[in-house]
Amino acid sequence: MSDAPEVRPVVTPVRVVIAACLVAPFVAMLWVSSYAKVDPTFIGIPFFYWYQMLWVLISTALTMIAYKLWQRDQRARKEGARS
Repeated sequence: MSDAPEVRPVVTPVRVVIAACLVAPFVAMLWVSSYAKVDPTFIGIPFFYWYQMLWVLISTALTMIAYKLWQRDQRARKEGARS
């Protein structure tokens, strides 16, 4: 077998935040009854459509945040393993 130590997954607050950032867009889009309406309109666009388009931008930001947090977490784990 391998001489490398077995690395077990660790649940940390940072990883919980990462998971929340990645799950939030799915929950928001799957909860259709929360946005299945016409009013309020925004520059003539029904709420149903502009809400979904807003979540495209929010999802991008949340994914970027999750990625940056993941990179920082991995760097910290590598530094901790070296010590």
